Amino acid sequence: MIKNISNLGDAALYCDFGNEVNKEINSKVIRYFKSIQKQNIDGINNLTPSYNKLIISFDLRKKNFQDIKKLIENLDIINEDKIKSNKIKIPVCCDENFCLDINRLEEKLKITRDKIYEKFFGKEFFCYMTGFIAGMPFLGDLDNELRAKRLETPRVKVPKGSVGLTEQFANIYTFESPGGWNIIGNTPIIIFDSSKENNPNLVNPGDEVIFEQITRDQYNNYNE
Repeated sequence: MIKNISNLGDAALYCDFGNEVNKEINSKVIRYFKSIQKQNIDGINNLTPSYNKLIISFDLRKKNFQDIKKLIENLDIINEDKIKSNKIKIPVCCDENFCLDINRLEEKLKITRDKIYEKFFGKEFFCYMTGFIAGMPFLGDLDNELRAKRLETPRVKVPKGSVGLTEQFANIYTFESPGGWNIIGNTPIIIFDSSKENNPNLVNPGDEVIFEQITRDQYNNYNE
């Protein structure tokens, strides 16, 4: 399944699963990611999955590149049907104060906001990876009609909880951050909670997400 394994600096290993970005390849990445997690291999101190790559960081005092490479090549990989994935519902409010780029999307995509929301809220998304900022999920795959490029000039501050679209992905800003995604709403729930040390992410690679539209009143009262 892995096309190539190579060094990445002195204490990391780079697993290349290919160049395409799709659910089939990403599922292979996640299977390796979860299989290595399950083995709890002494000396491996961090795993970083992406769309089609997996970076494995290790402690040079305990392991070297050849040790890790051999372990990965002989790893007992979890069957896809045994991978635990959660289905998560995430409420989103599309009030005018939250849908910062809906007018831009209407113009760029040549469809109405009602159609944009109909397609967005009618979709089940797959979490490819988390990153950029802590716990931010990259969720695919958007319908072709909803795929738009990033903003020409990124915002200096995107509000925490903002839900954005770019190309084939949707995402959720877990913190206030600079960013150039097309913002269509905001969620009141916490996506990343640093107080949960074992698993601070609400959404993890391999999980499935459904967005559910709520009113501004529901948004305001959500955590009460």
